[in-house]
Amino acid sequence: MARIEVPMPQMGESIAEGTVSKWLKQLGDQVERDEPILEISTDKVDAEIPAPQSGTLVEISVEEGETVEVGTIVAYLDTEGGAAPAASAEADDDAGEEPAEEPQAEAPSETETAQVTDADAAEPGSAEERLKQRSTPVVRRMAEEHEVDLSQVEGTGHAGRVTKQDLEAHLEKAEKAPAQPPVEEKKPAAPSRPTKEAAAAAAPSDLWTTFYGQVQHPEFPVRDADRVESMDKIRRLTAEHMVLAKRVAPHVHSFIEIDFTQVDRIRRENKKRWAEQGARVSFTAFVIWALSRVLRDYPSVNATASGNNVIYRGNVNIGVAVDLDPGLIVPVIRDADHLSLVGIGKKVVDLAERARNRQLGPAEIQGATFSLTNPGVLGTMVGLPIIPKGTAGILGTGAIEKRVVAVEDPETGQDSVAIRKRSIFSLGYDHRIVDGADAARFLADLKEMLETFPEDA
Repeated sequence: MARIEVPMPQMGESIAEGTVSKWLKQLGDQVERDEPILEISTDKVDAEIPAPQSGTLVEISVEEGETVEVGTIVAYLDTEGGAAPAASAEADDDAGEEPAEEPQAEAPSETETAQVTDADAAEPGSAEERLKQRSTPVVRRMAEEHEVDLSQVEGTGHAGRVTKQDLEAHLEKAEKAPAQPPVEEKKPAAPSRPTKEAAAAAAPSDLWTTFYGQVQHPEFPVRDADRVESMDKIRRLTAEHMVLAKRVAPHVHSFIEIDFTQVDRIRRENKKRWAEQGARVSFTAFVIWALSRVLRDYPSVNATASGNNVIYRGNVNIGVAVDLDPGLIVPVIRDADHLSLVGIGKKVVDLAERARNRQLGPAEIQGATFSLTNPGVLGTMVGLPIIPKGTAGILGTGAIEKRVVAVEDPETGQDSVAIRKRSIFSLGYDHRIVDGADAARFLADLKEMLETFPEDA
């Protein structure tokens, strides 16, 4: 029997794990090459995973609802048409073993093999017990951090394997258990402050994992009239991402008011012609066009802080927030600075429609270098958006409304009162790499670009 692996795919450069949402095929089913066999959910997108080759589904290693790291083998296919294994204890010995990762000298605990070896046979306990110990690297790392013996955790995964959810439930239960009275023990007096050596030993080896990579929301008492519902996948991931984004980047916001008189005139005069071309050019399309051009001149706003380095992005890829009601997703317009106004208008409509129909591919929500959110479409005057991870800025556009303003005649210099369509923009930026003066200049240039919008954009 020729078995091939079906791994959890890498759905984007910033995605480290995925959840098996639903198996579309069952053990023993015949599948064709590129035929979807399961659905997965990541922190960026939900997607169907196709079979890498034609064959028979002979093993499912990850159950529905289980979250595993990218690269973890979720299933095996027999490409020679062999029968599915019988549901026996002997088959289970091999069925749920964790697949091998690339060996690394500094992390020997991560190098377990996918098959039962002679060393496995020498281990004490049954195959189920050994499998229970061999949970995913994520679970093993969590268990090590919290000093938990996985053999003491009740597993609900395949063949009793401990999942991430099992370990989280175990930790929560342990926190709520009454504390045992401490055993009196004489200890030497601790120094008034730790030595440099002790501080270095206590320092986390992976700052991202220990601080930026862990989110635990505080819990509150429930009152009689309250209703409690579990967060859905999108809401839970959104909550985690927002907490992490605020932890990482020191947020600063600057504001500016922009006159849309010129944009409104161009839009009204060309609306019929654009409709004949099959395009709907919204105010958002005008903003993206101007934004993408101004970003060229401000590389620090189109960048990201990476350790003690700054990565200046070579492309202008603008993520545009789309309301899913409920939920939010941010598809990306790539190389927006190379697109015409009509091209951007078509792209905005296409991405928004497919986002709401859950038809976006993983690549279409990856790689943003700057983001745009438009709370103004729902009447909000202005917002203070959170900067997405891996970028240095986000623009929030407020409602475009008619306002009474003082205007000056450019020829006579006389002041007068007029009614103009105006909007307040807010720029959220990462103060590690974007200074307030640069943000002010950026907004001033964006204002000028929109208020003197070119006729031939």
